[in-house]
Amino acid sequence: MSDKPHQNLAVIGHVDHGKSTLVGRLLYETGAVEQHVIDQYKKEAEELGKGGFEFAYVMDNLKEERERGVTIDIAHQDFHTDNHYFTIVDCPGHRDFVKNMITGASQADSAILVVAVDDGIAPQTQEHVFLARTLGIAELIIVINKMDKENYDEGKFNAVREEVTTLLGSVGFKDNLFIPASAFEGDNIKENSSNTPWYTGPTILEAINDLPVPKDATDAPLRLPIQDVYTISGIGTVPVGRVETGTMKPGMKVVFQPSGASGELKSIEMHHQEVPEAAAGANVGFNVRGVGKEDVRRGDVLGPADNPPKVAKRFKAQIIVMQHPSVITVGYTPVFHAHTSQVACTFEQIQDTQGKDLDFIKAGDAAVVWVRPQKPVVIEVASEIPELGAFAIRDMGSTIAAGKVLEIEEA
Repeated sequence: MSDKPHQNLAVIGHVDHGKSTLVGRLLYETGAVEQHVIDQYKKEAEELGKGGFEFAYVMDNLKEERERGVTIDIAHQDFHTDNHYFTIVDCPGHRDFVKNMITGASQADSAILVVAVDDGIAPQTQEHVFLARTLGIAELIIVINKMDKENYDEGKFNAVREEVTTLLGSVGFKDNLFIPASAFEGDNIKENSSNTPWYTGPTILEAINDLPVPKDATDAPLRLPIQDVYTISGIGTVPVGRVETGTMKPGMKVVFQPSGASGELKSIEMHHQEVPEAAAGANVGFNVRGVGKEDVRRGDVLGPADNPPKVAKRFKAQIIVMQHPSVITVGYTPVFHAHTSQVACTFEQIQDTQGKDLDFIKAGDAAVVWVRPQKPVVIEVASEIPELGAFAIRDMGSTIAAGKVLEIEEA
C-alpha cells in the first residue's frame, strides 16, 4: 500500500490508436513491468504475427484480445509517480465493447485521451470524449500518438490538435494539454524526445504526476457498484468493484441493492492484500458473511444497511441527445448505462428545460425526462451522490444521449 494520494486514470480513445501500447509503455517506464517481461511479450507477439504489440500485451490479458489485437475488457494495473499512486484503467476502444469502456471511465478520476496523428478524430474518439464528460472525468490529457508514422511533423500535430480542441470545446472541456508522442518508440513518455524539438511542454509522466488530487468523497455514505463476482477457494464469494463514496470496514452491516442480499462485511482485499478499511477511489474485492455467488450480480450496489442505495421505480433526469437517426418520443425504450448497471428504461414524459411538454426531441436537443426502468436499478440524485447520478443512453450499437439524475421515485 502507498501513503501517496490514489487516483484512477482511464486511458480512452478509438480502437487501434495505441492506447494499450501507451499503457504498457507507462508501466514499463515507471518500473511496474520489468524488461524481461517485455522481452517475453515481444517473443509471443512475433509468434502470433503481431510484432510491435509487446507493450499492448502488458494489459491485454485475454487470449482473444491478443489474437485480435483489440482490448475487449477493462484491465487494472498499478504504478507510482513522485506525487501519485495510480491505478490505470485501460478501456476498450472498439465499438463492440463500449459498455465495458463506460464501466472503466465511470471508475476514473482523470483520463488520457489517445488520438493517432495519422487518423485524427474517429467515431469512438467522439463517443469517448462525450462519455468522459458525462461520467464526471474532470481532467483530460490528450496524447497525439504515433508521431513516428508522420515523421514527427509539427504541422500534422497542430492540425489534429485543432480538430480535437473543437471537439473538446463542444462538450465543455477547456484548456487541455496536448502531448505529441510515440508510445511504441517511447517519445515524450518519460523524457522529452529529440524527435520533437518543437515541443517544449511536459512529458506524459510529468503531466500525470501534476494532476490534481481527486476530491475526497469519503464523507458521503458508502456506495460500491459491483463489477464482477468471483468464487475464491479459502475465502468464498468475492464481489469486486470500486468504492465510489464513503468508507468500508470489516464488521459493517451492509446490503446489496436491488438484489436485497445483506450481511456483515467480513474481509476486504486491495491488490491481493487484506486491508483494515477501503475509502472512496479504492478498487477492492471483499467477502460478506452469509452472501453467496447467486445472491449478488454485476450492477448491484453495496451500501450500509442503515443507509441503503436507492432503488428507483422511476426517475427524472436532464439529458443531452448526442445522436439519433430520427426522433425520440414517449415510449422509446433504450438501454441506460449507470455505473456498472445496464437496464432498459422507457421514456414516460419529455419536457424542455422550462418544464413545457414536448412531442419529441432529436440530436442536439437538451431535455428533462421522466423514465421508468424495466427492472429494478440503483441510481442516485446527481446533486447528492454525483458518482452514481450520471448515465449514458445506448441504442443500436451507439451512444444516443447522456444525462444526470434530478429526482427519484423510490420503488
